[in-house]
Amino acid sequence: MKESWIADLGLRNPANIRNPQSEIRDRKMNKKFIVIVYDISNDRRRTKLHNALLDFGSPVQYSVFECLLNEKNEKRMRKVVSKIIRPKADQVRFYTLCAECVARAEITSGPAVLHEEQSIIV
Repeated sequence: MKESWIADLGLRNPANIRNPQSEIRDRKMNKKFIVIVYDISNDRRRTKLHNALLDFGSPVQYSVFECLLNEKNEKRMRKVVSKIIRPKADQVRFYTLCAECVARAEITSGPAVLHEEQSIIV
């Protein structure tokens, strides 16, 4: 599973690349891997946030999403989140991971690390 994420980034062997982030930029991927974790006690707001985040990424655990977003969609996602949550009552964390960190992610069970679907244009 890990290999498909590396291949999607265009990285054959991340150990041979000194700076995976610059490699990604050079390939004009311009997407960030962002893990979103939230703790919202209000059921209605939690459900609303969950449904909104489905437009941006994949749920991997309850209240945890993985997103692969370009800068425009990241800004849009953060705006949507800020409109739903109540900062004094809710907690949302955004973890941006570099390509090397994502490549080293270990999964014991459950869905694989999110990767961009490959498109074939004919």
